[in-house]
Amino acid sequence: MGADAPRLLITGVRGKTGLPLARLLVEHKDVDVLGGSSNPESVDLDGVRPTAFSWDVPSGWRAATEDVDAVYIVRPDRADAPDLIGALLDETPARARIVLLSEQDADYMGADGWAPRAERAVRDSGHAWTILRPSWFMQVFTDPRFYRDQIADGALPFSSGGASLAWIDARDIAAVAEQALLDEKHAGQVYELTGPESLTLPRTAELLSAAAGRPVVLHEMTIDEAVDGTTGFERELFALTFERVRAGSFAEVTDSVERVTGRPARTLPAFLAEAGPPFGRAT
Repeated sequence: MGADAPRLLITGVRGKTGLPLARLLVEHKDVDVLGGSSNPESVDLDGVRPTAFSWDVPSGWRAATEDVDAVYIVRPDRADAPDLIGALLDETPARARIVLLSEQDADYMGADGWAPRAERAVRDSGHAWTILRPSWFMQVFTDPRFYRDQIADGALPFSSGGASLAWIDARDIAAVAEQALLDEKHAGQVYELTGPESLTLPRTAELLSAAAGRPVVLHEMTIDEAVDGTTGFERELFALTFERVRAGSFAEVTDSVERVTGRPARTLPAFLAEAGPPFGRAT
């Protein structure tokens, strides 16, 4: 790798967007990819240099960002995220471009909302920046921390109030992030990222049923039921997210994935066809 190879840091390299982003970036032989993790020993990706990075250890930020040319920031879902992001960028070389993973329709919260303040920390940092605002990840259907196990049992518990969501594959978010990190023409852009269609939850359940080869029934819930078992800021954020679902924040469809990457965003059926259990294919 040449001395002039751009050095890129991915925070949360083992996450839903960080992992596919790393895999895309290492295909560029002239890019130095740093995989940020609170447990760098767990980072085992060919072509990725494990790098110690934790939101809980600010003393390590300067070493993690030393000489980087760009940083992919996965916003931490915690109350102090705006302050943490601002502090991180104070430690990051001024020349480094920043790509922030935010969320679709973040302005819905108002200027003083948590997500807009996190974005503002990036905008006001003095760095060149790009902000990604994705809809809900399709990966919630295959992740045991979300709906995988319920789907395996034939149920999709959700609080939609009849609204639709334009589900997006996290790999499409990663593909947009790849371009934003490598090409300065994306500086100053805010990309609302969605899949190619907006689906009601009954239609979503139909597609899950077809992919699983057995019925998956939508169980429409109240917001209180959906957030049961969570506490503190997690509960507040989760409840607000479902309020936004019901308000239609995740229903709008955009063509941003295709405009940035040159190919259409994946459909939910295409995603499910590649997925592992409970959709029939081992991972």
